[in-house]
Amino acid sequence: MVPMSFPGLPELAQQLRTELAQKKFVLLYAYNGTGKTRLSVAFKDLGKMTTHRAKTVDDTVDDPLTITETESDTLYFNAFTEDLFHWDNDLANDRERVLKINRDSRFFAGLGELEMDNRIRPLLSRYADFDFRIDTTEWEVSFSREVEVDGVRTVVEDIKVSRGEENIFIWCFFLAIVELAMDPEIEAYRWVKYVYIDDPISSLDEHNAITMANHLAQLLKREDNKLKTVISTHHTLFFNVLSNEMKKAKCFFLSKGVGGVGYTLREEKTDTPFFHHVAVLVELHNAAQEDRLFTHHFNMLRTILEKTASFHGHHGFSACIKQAEDDPDGILHTRLINIMSHGNYSLYEPQQMLDENKAHFKQILNDFLTRYAFNPELFPKAADPVTGA
Repeated sequence: MVPMSFPGLPELAQQLRTELAQKKFVLLYAYNGTGKTRLSVAFKDLGKMTTHRAKTVDDTVDDPLTITETESDTLYFNAFTEDLFHWDNDLANDRERVLKINRDSRFFAGLGELEMDNRIRPLLSRYADFDFRIDTTEWEVSFSREVEVDGVRTVVEDIKVSRGEENIFIWCFFLAIVELAMDPEIEAYRWVKYVYIDDPISSLDEHNAITMANHLAQLLKREDNKLKTVISTHHTLFFNVLSNEMKKAKCFFLSKGVGGVGYTLREEKTDTPFFHHVAVLVELHNAAQEDRLFTHHFNMLRTILEKTASFHGHHGFSACIKQAEDDPDGILHTRLINIMSHGNYSLYEPQQMLDENKAHFKQILNDFLTRYAFNPELFPKAADPVTGA
């Protein structure tokens, strides 16, 4: 499929809505730093509507004539969702630690009436061993855990759960709301037409990543679910499980555009699991061709070499680096990748490679693409600056 290009996030978000006119699910794979979270916000913003209505006797705002209200059609889970909760650690007494809830968010529209405790608890029991209680008067959550001391089991109240456990709780809170939004009889969430989920995976191990993906897929595939859904992630295993479970979903690889300008959406049409290493190679090839190589590209290249070595039964990635008896560069390149891929090179604070390292990187990559038979159409050569050929 020919990739689609978009100048900005609003245009890309509109394309996702267009895709959802024909499909129930859209799955996006993208690296961290691509703009997934900002895309989820752009998608939500496209569904915002501002309405004006006449003031009634129950309204207390100052405007004597009209009330301005903003409505949305998207229930979303992303990095901002976690900001709807914050800890009160009871610093004075260090005893009654609670997770405070932002009562002004529509995310919690049914909290008071819909027995959210009983809806969240069976979801949470899949992942965690702690319990909780929601206080809808104070808008806070307290946690407890049963422990065994000297053979006696007791419940410890007002504990502060770990960051990972907190994330799991918020995720299960979200799933409970999705279930409510799927029910047309629930007035509080009747406004939801779309669900947008961005990277619910944080520090989960592979087992829990598989469990979470499978659970999410089974929930969304229910026959009574009429909601359209976008799921974006950088987690390969999570994406693979979802794509295998949701076989009718439209799958895309999302990346930055040429030269880091705009965005590119490439449809993945395959019955096999998503081979993201090919997309990584395309990104590395384009970066090398356009001379926009950064230090973190060594980490990406090492991942490709390790996967290839494992596939061919080798014990280390150096087996995939061109090497002969009279080829000292093979040893040099192995050491270079070892050093450069263990540095603290962040996607969020990219640093240009030194010219010498760029030369080595390009040689390693070109030798790899020559040695292994990838589709050459994916890796066009740059035109000669003199001949144009």
